[in-house]
Amino acid sequence: MLPRHHEPIVAVATAPGRGAVGIVRASGKDLSPLIAALCARSLAPRVATYGPFLAADGSTLDQGLAIHFPAPNSYTGEAVLELQAHGGPVLLQLLLARCLEAMPGLRLAGPGEFTERAFLNGKLDLAQAEAVSDLIEASTEQAARSAGRSLAGAFSKQVNTLRDRLVELRMLVEATLDFPEEEIDFLERADARGRLARIIAELDGVLERARSGALLREGMRVVLAGQPNVGKSSLLNALAGAELAIVTPIPGTTRDKVSETIQIHGVPVHVTDTAGLRDPEASADEVERIGIARSWAEIARSDAVLFLRDLTRLGEPDYDEADRRIAQDWPQGLANSGRLIEVFNKADATRARPAGEAIVVSARSGDGLERLRERLLELAGWHAQPEGVFIARTRHVQALRRTREHLARADALAAQGDAALDLLAEELRLAHDALGEITGAFTADDLLGEIFGRFCIGK
Repeated sequence: MLPRHHEPIVAVATAPGRGAVGIVRASGKDLSPLIAALCARSLAPRVATYGPFLAADGSTLDQGLAIHFPAPNSYTGEAVLELQAHGGPVLLQLLLARCLEAMPGLRLAGPGEFTERAFLNGKLDLAQAEAVSDLIEASTEQAARSAGRSLAGAFSKQVNTLRDRLVELRMLVEATLDFPEEEIDFLERADARGRLARIIAELDGVLERARSGALLREGMRVVLAGQPNVGKSSLLNALAGAELAIVTPIPGTTRDKVSETIQIHGVPVHVTDTAGLRDPEASADEVERIGIARSWAEIARSDAVLFLRDLTRLGEPDYDEADRRIAQDWPQGLANSGRLIEVFNKADATRARPAGEAIVVSARSGDGLERLRERLLELAGWHAQPEGVFIARTRHVQALRRTREHLARADALAAQGDAALDLLAEELRLAHDALGEITGAFTADDLLGEIFGRFCIGK
């Protein structure tokens, strides 16, 4: 542990602003000087004690509850003191200043430092620690439930099960290297390739659930694109269930992006309405020209693009030619990536229908919107059952993919027999290390700083 991890810390643990209750939390090896100074009495372990919080001159700053959690039975694994006072911002700052004054060496906690100490002291593994932040930041009910499952250890348990089986296989291969005269028979009797195949199959299941968990946490970015007046703003309003974007028959009404996060079966979807795409030279409005440029920038970094087309204008030469030019200008690879969905709007205004399996909707009546939602989830790769999903991050998915790659190479080496045993052992070690990164068994200090630095102060 770094020297700063041995220093006692304190912070306001509740959100900024006024509230009925505010909490000041401290953590360290020995908080008895702090308890004596502020409470002027001993505190029974894990019992809420009502009384005054004292200033340096003995006057009362506030009346509230003090709870002492002796080590190691606390959130951080150290001694923890929580002062539950009235939730006024000025009062909480006074209590915080009094704590810093009362105990020499006590310092303000950095972002996520309480949870970082919980990880370093073995109270949580790294995946569980990240789930604390994910639970706080959850934007949908399903994301919150999935983060709760990760915090309870559902994700870590599956990763640790994989690691245990991988360790057994590594031990088997290492033992075979130590006794080369036994190589082929020993590996065959132990069903080494069968074990590896079962590990790979189980890993694939965890990887699929992790992808869905990452989608729950981060959501997908969807851009509505198309010519002016095809109904992009109307579709955004229909998907969001609110009048967010201005809708008029005047071309160029939307001049800048309008964004909203919606839920589709608990998955956050960040929808952006953009300025209508047309030749910038056709507009005399400089603001609209800037909006069109921004539209193309949003399209380039999106996860999915809904190319809206107007059913009532299909067959008009000028309209069809403008759509063709837009399609020619898509960012390289977009058309063949699967991220582009062609949507025909205004189905309520005409009986005309496009050929093929295109998605047809009416932003005004709502017809076809459910099919569009399902198509977006399909594009995002949402396959898992909601109750089986745990929250995950992009780094978790990347670590699982690296593990899968090493195991695939290990399987190919295992098929070669004794000639590649040392390479097989190395691939299994690399797979083991990649799995360990998820729970923090093998983690660089700079990664810890990046993870916990994004937490709120006081957590």
